[in-house]
Amino acid sequence: MDAEIASQPAHWRQAVDLAADPAVASLLPRPGRRVAVVGCGTSWFVAQAYAALRERAGLGETDAFAASEFPLGRRYDQVLAITRSGTTTEIHRLLGQLGAPATVLTGVPAEIEHQAGAVVDLSFSDERSVVQTRFATATLALLRAHLGENLDRAIAEAEQVLETTVDTDVRAAGQFTFLGTGWTVGLAAEAALKLREASVSWAESYPALEYRHGPISIAEPGRVTWMFGQAPEGLADEVRRAGALFVDDNLDPMADLVRAQRLAGALAADRGLDPDNPRNLTRSVVLA
Repeated sequence: MDAEIASQPAHWRQAVDLAADPAVASLLPRPGRRVAVVGCGTSWFVAQAYAALRERAGLGETDAFAASEFPLGRRYDQVLAITRSGTTTEIHRLLGQLGAPATVLTGVPAEIEHQAGAVVDLSFSDERSVVQTRFATATLALLRAHLGENLDRAIAEAEQVLETTVDTDVRAAGQFTFLGTGWTVGLAAEAALKLREASVSWAESYPALEYRHGPISIAEPGRVTWMFGQAPEGLADEVRRAGALFVDDNLDPMADLVRAQRLAGALAADRGLDPDNPRNLTRSVVLA
């Protein structure tokens, strides 16, 4: 996992180049199309981030669903499915139920191309670790670039993050809450998942304003509240009054996710855990 985390800036550059390829760009949603994006686990959180970004850009209605919860009664112009392994049962089941072929973004095209209408090959970012890092962020980099975003800042800041050490106060905390707004709600959920998977940490995530509606009650000394993107006015002060450490910065949120991934790895090391083989998890969920 450590090696795959460190490789992300280079993989983001490759994803940006891939988005500029006309053959790949033609497979991704055109402006004005009504789009659904599906995934499981980390891929679902990437789908949430992309859906919010595409809507914010005014490029068309975009919904994100866990593959198991896709509303088959709705009609979309295009469905995107994100799956690192290409073997996830819920994705295969859904593709078999859809009335039209879907576009699949995957690290292992051979596992799913027979069910896909089109495949975006992201095998350059496939991973050995069970805990997913670079495939997810490379996929999001591809999708952000296709939306017209410039990722130079995100890449530079991720490189800076990789050169720093994990903050000792954050590393010593016993509980973590990640917050986001808009497209960073998905990233906050992904950060919390990384800590749960890699280090068996108590980690939660919420939309930032929802945090005030109850969850802030657990904020206290020895706990961390971590904001992805700009914090709502007054939130940092409320968290600090409760005694918790508030983590907030001006990093591109994807670079900030790299920081959370590194924290997950550090906590796993502190606890003698192997994030490449976490308990109760496998690289892909294949149901009987």
